[in-house]
Amino acid sequence: MSQVLLAEPPAQSLAAEPARPPAWQVAVLSGLLLWLYASTIYHLVGQWWHDPNFSHGFFVPLFSAFVVWQERPRLARLQLQPSWWGLLLLAVGMVVLLVGRMGAELFLSRSSLLLVLAGIIVLFLGWNFFRILLFPWAFLVLMIPIPAIVFNQVTFPLQLLASQVASTTLPWMGVPVLREGNVIVLPAMALQVAEACSGIRSLMSLATLAIIYGYLMESRVSVRVFLALASLPVAVAANSLRVVGTGLLVQYWDPDKAQGFFHEFQGWLMFVASLLMIYLLHRVVCIFWPEKGVEL
Repeated sequence: MSQVLLAEPPAQSLAAEPARPPAWQVAVLSGLLLWLYASTIYHLVGQWWHDPNFSHGFFVPLFSAFVVWQERPRLARLQLQPSWWGLLLLAVGMVVLLVGRMGAELFLSRSSLLLVLAGIIVLFLGWNFFRILLFPWAFLVLMIPIPAIVFNQVTFPLQLLASQVASTTLPWMGVPVLREGNVIVLPAMALQVAEACSGIRSLMSLATLAIIYGYLMESRVSVRVFLALASLPVAVAANSLRVVGTGLLVQYWDPDKAQGFFHEFQGWLMFVASLLMIYLLHRVVCIFWPEKGVEL
C-alpha cells in the first residue's frame, strides 16, 4: 500500500514576515514630517545659502541620499523587523523639537529631525535596517550648523593660532612683526586675523569632503576615520599658511592686495592645496599599509 507524504507547512513564525508599509502610509508620513519641519528646514537652507561658514550643508543630504542609493542591494535582502523602540526615539525627537521651539534654540530643533528619522526607521523597518543606514544618518549631523556659543569658542582660538604661526614664521622671511592678540602689526600695515580668517569655514568643509573622499576611495573603516581626523590639522595648517602669505603680500607687493580678489583667491588656493594634501596622505597610507590582496 503506497503512502502519500504530505509536506508540513512551514511554521508560522518562520513564514510570516511583516508586510512593507503601503505607499500611501509612506506618503502620509512624509507629508506630516514636511509640515512639522517646514520652517526648520526653510531656515536651515537659508543659513546654508547666506552663511559661507556652513555652505557645505547643501552637499551633506545629497551625499547621504547617494549612500542610501548605493546600499539598495543590501537593504533589499533584509527582512523587516519593526521594533517598538522606534516609538521611544520618536518621543525623544518630539520632546527635543518642543524644547527647541520653546527656547528658540535652532540647534535642538534641527537635531530633533535626525532623532525622528531614526525613530521612523527603527519603528517601521527595524534595527537591522538602521545599522546599514547608520553612516548616512550620522553624516547628516554635518549639515546642522553648530551653536553660536560653541562656534565662538572654536573660532577665537583658531584666530590666535593663525596669528601666532604667522608672527613666528614671517620674521624668518625678513618681515618684522609685532603681535597683539589676533592683530599682526607689520611695517606696512596692521593685519587683523578676523573671524572669517580663523579657518573654521575651510575646516568644516574639508572635514566633510574628507569623509566623502574616504567613503568613495577607501574600503577600510580605520583609514576612513584617519583621513577624516587628518583633515582637521591639515585645514589649520593651510589657514596659517594663508595668513603668512597675506603678510608677505602686504610687505613685498601691495597692502591693497591683502583684501578683495587676491585675498579670496588665496583662500581658494589653500583649500585646493588642502584637498591635494588629503589625497597625498591617502596615497602614503596605501603604500605603507596596503589593503590585503591589493598590490601597489
